[in-house]
Amino acid sequence: MTPPDLSHISNWVFDLDNTLYPSDAEVMSQVDRKMTEYVARELNLSREDARKVQKDYWREYGTTLNGLMANGQVRNGREFLDFVHDIDHSVITPDPQLAAHIRALPGRRYVYTNGSMKHAEDICHHLGLTDCFDDMFDVEAADFKPKPHRSGYDLFSSRFDIKAPESAFFEDSIRNLKTAHDIGWTTILVRARPGPRDEESAGPDDHPDHVHFAVDCLKTFLSTAKTKDKAA
Repeated sequence: MTPPDLSHISNWVFDLDNTLYPSDAEVMSQVDRKMTEYVARELNLSREDARKVQKDYWREYGTTLNGLMANGQVRNGREFLDFVHDIDHSVITPDPQLAAHIRALPGRRYVYTNGSMKHAEDICHHLGLTDCFDDMFDVEAADFKPKPHRSGYDLFSSRFDIKAPESAFFEDSIRNLKTAHDIGWTTILVRARPGPRDEESAGPDDHPDHVHFAVDCLKTFLSTAKTKDKAA
């Protein structure tokens, strides 16, 4: 198989959840339950009704939080994020191989997440990736306009002077990659492992037209990709 050619890439942008760690890690299932709890409490709903609101908002607005804010039901986005990300991060184990592959990428490396900065820091700490990235960009930095909304990508690109033709984006969400593709980024879909997965993550056989590369193992892809330092 011909190695994927990413020798034109200088900016390496990684989603966080279900991308830097495997989709079967018990992380987003915890966050999902906390979101349901928050919606039920704040809107005075049963758990069943709260979960329906949670998922309807995710589909319509990009994230549950964005839906709550758009409908005037949450004023303090950070309070929501702190609550739903108050989880047990010890379910994540260090991944020194992934860390080595990311550190070896030539150019600048970023995390771009719809979660909070603290959540990103906690995840990277438990994975052993703390020193792998030049910076991180969370949903608060995006003015609470989450992926897949274009405005968040534009704020990210402006902050870090990201040029689209030189950028690669690693994501588990097909719809988030669609915006990146429309901007002109190289798109890499990190597919979920076989078995149960959350509603957003792509399945093992998914490879839509706007995805340049669909991979089942991030580490394997990074280890085989042709980059600037390997181009010669």
